[in-house]
Amino acid sequence: MSKQYAPLAAEIVRLVGGKANISEAYHCQTRIRFALRDESAVALDELNATEGVAKTLSKGGVFQVVVGMHVKDVFDEVERELGDLGAGQEDGGGSTPRKRKNFGSTVIEFVSSVFQPLIPALSGAGMVKALLALLVVLNVLSKESQTYALVNLFADAVFYFLPILLAFSAAQKLKISPILAAAVAAMMLHPNWVALVTKKEPVSFFDVLPFPLVNYSGAVIPIILVVFAQYYVERGLTRVIPKSVNLVFVPMLTFLIMGTLALGVLGPIGSILSGYLGTFFTFLSTNAAWAPALLIGATLPIMVMFGLHNGVAPLGVVQLAQTGKESIFGPGALVSNIAMGVAALVVAFRTTDRKTRQIATAGGITGLMGITEPILYGIALPKRYPLIAAMIGGGAGGLYAGLSQAHRFATGSSGLPAVLLYIGDDSLQNMVNIIIALGISAVVSGVLTFILSFKFEKPTVEETVALGSADTRPTGRRAAAETIIGEGNTATLVRTDTIRLATPCAGTVVPLAEVGDPVFASGAMGPGIAVEPTDGVITAPVSGTVAVAMKTGHAFGLRTDDGVEVLVHVGIDTVTMKGEGFHGAVAKGTRVEAGQPLVTADLQAIREAGHPATVLVVVTNGPKDAPVEQLAHGAVIPGVAIAAVGR
Repeated sequence: MSKQYAPLAAEIVRLVGGKANISEAYHCQTRIRFALRDESAVALDELNATEGVAKTLSKGGVFQVVVGMHVKDVFDEVERELGDLGAGQEDGGGSTPRKRKNFGSTVIEFVSSVFQPLIPALSGAGMVKALLALLVVLNVLSKESQTYALVNLFADAVFYFLPILLAFSAAQKLKISPILAAAVAAMMLHPNWVALVTKKEPVSFFDVLPFPLVNYSGAVIPIILVVFAQYYVERGLTRVIPKSVNLVFVPMLTFLIMGTLALGVLGPIGSILSGYLGTFFTFLSTNAAWAPALLIGATLPIMVMFGLHNGVAPLGVVQLAQTGKESIFGPGALVSNIAMGVAALVVAFRTTDRKTRQIATAGGITGLMGITEPILYGIALPKRYPLIAAMIGGGAGGLYAGLSQAHRFATGSSGLPAVLLYIGDDSLQNMVNIIIALGISAVVSGVLTFILSFKFEKPTVEETVALGSADTRPTGRRAAAETIIGEGNTATLVRTDTIRLATPCAGTVVPLAEVGDPVFASGAMGPGIAVEPTDGVITAPVSGTVAVAMKTGHAFGLRTDDGVEVLVHVGIDTVTMKGEGFHGAVAKGTRVEAGQPLVTADLQAIREAGHPATVLVVVTNGPKDAPVEQLAHGAVIPGVAIAAVGR
C-alpha cells in the first residue's frame, strides 16, 4: 500500500479532534465521513486550508471531509491511525441511521433482487422447452424418444433445481454463505428424501418430530422461508462460536439445525402457502382469467416507471411452478410491449423531426423484441399520446388474451420471439390465441397513435430539445481545436478540447450548481452535470475503464483512454443505504462503453430512505473552474450528449 497519503490522513484525524473524538468513520466515493463526539472540537479553518482537502461540511450529524477520487487510499491510512475504530466501516459499513422502508417496498425489492440473477437461466430453459414443444407439434420428435427425454432434461434441470438457485441468490442478498444455503436446499431435493416421499410412509426425526412428505422440486416459497431462517441461525452461530473453530462448527450446526427446520417445519409451511397460491391461481384462471392480462397489458408502462412490475413478475414464476403454465404476467407484458413498439413506429412514420424519427424507429424495433424503456422515456412520456394509445392497445390485447385463457408454458422474453413459449399441451391453440391478442394490440395501438398524431404531433425545434440535444455524436473527447494567438512578434499555440458526457439515465437535466449537495454544487469535486432520474438503469456517460467501484453500488469512477476521470454518483448521501436498492453493479476493472449499464438503482427505495435520487456526472481530474457547455435541456433519454466539459 502506498504511504503517500499517510501525512494527509494523520492531519485529518488530528484536525477533527483526534481519535478520542471519533466514534465512527467510513467513506463513500469522494469523502470520508466521521461520526464525532464533539463537532465543536474540529479545527475547521485549518482543516479546510489543508492541502488535499477539497471541502468540509456537516450534514445529519455526520462530519464529511471531501478528498476526491483517491478517498479509498486516504481512508486506508485513516484506518491505520484509528486502529480498530475504523475497521469494517468501508463503504458505509457504519451504523448511520436511515429512514426505514415500508414493508411492501422491502418485499418487492427483495423478491426482484433474488429472481434477477436467475433470469438468464429461466429464459434459456424456457426457450429450450418452447423449441421442444414446437418439434413435437411438427412431428419432428416423439415424446417417447431418447432425444426428447434428453432435451427436456436440459430445460427441466433449471426448474427442478430452482430451490438451489434461489437459495444461492437469496443468501447473496442477505449476505450469508451462498454455499451453505445451496447445500441446505440440496438436502430438500436429495434422492433419498424423494424416495421417502414416493413411498408415502410416515417419516419422523428421532421418532419425535414428524417430517411431512413433500416434494420440493421447483419450490419457491419453501426455500425463501428456509433461507430467511438460515440468516438468523448462521449469524447467531457465527457470533457465539469462537473464531478458532468457526470454520468447522458453524457449517455443521447450520446443516443440523436447518435440515431439521427445512424438512420438519419451514418447508411444509411453505408448501401449504404454495398450495393456497395454487388454489388461488386455479380459481383465477377459471373465474377471472381475463383480469391479470388486461391489467398488466394496460398498465405495464406505468408499473415499469415505478418498479412495480418487479413485484408481479415473480408471481408468474410461482404460478408456473405450481400449475405448469403461466398467465399472470407473461401475456399482459407481451401485448403491452408490442403495443408500445407499434406506437413508436407510427410516431416514426408521422413525425417530421429527423432525430425523433431515429429514436422512434430504433425504439420501435427493440420494443417489438421486448425492450420498451427507450420508447417509454424517449418517445411515450415526452409526447404523451403514444403512451395513451399503447396503454389502450395493450389493454385491448390483454383482454382477449385473458378471455381466451392464453397461457405460456415457460418463462422468457416478452417480445415477438416469446410466442414460441405458448406452445404446449400438444397444441398450437395457445400460440394462436396470443398471436391474435398481439394483432389486436398492434392494430388498436397503431390506429390510435396515428389518429392522435394529427392533433399532438408538432414538427418543431422544441420537440428535439425536449428529447435532448440535437448533437448526439458519440461521447468522448471532442477533436481538439488549435489556434494561434499573436503577441507582437511571437505566436502561442493554444490547444482546447472537451470531454463530452452522455446522459447516464432517463430523466431531466439539472445544472450541477442546483443539486442538493454543497460539495458537488460548489464545483469542489470538479465540473459536470446532473440528471433527476425517472429510470433506475444507470449507464456509463463515457467509454473507459471502471477505475473505482464502490461495494455499495452507488458510485463509480471511470477513466477514459485519454486519462480523463469521470465520477458517476447515484443519489445524495446514498452511501448510508449500505448497498440496499442497488443491484447488478459492474466490477472494478471492467471495460465499459458509453451507454452500457453500470448499476440498477431502486429510485423509490432511495427516496423513501430520505435521499434525493439525483445522478451526478463530474470530471474530477480537470480544472475546478473548467467551462461546462450544457448540450441538452429538459427531459432526456440515455445516450444523448448532455454536456461538454472543458479540459
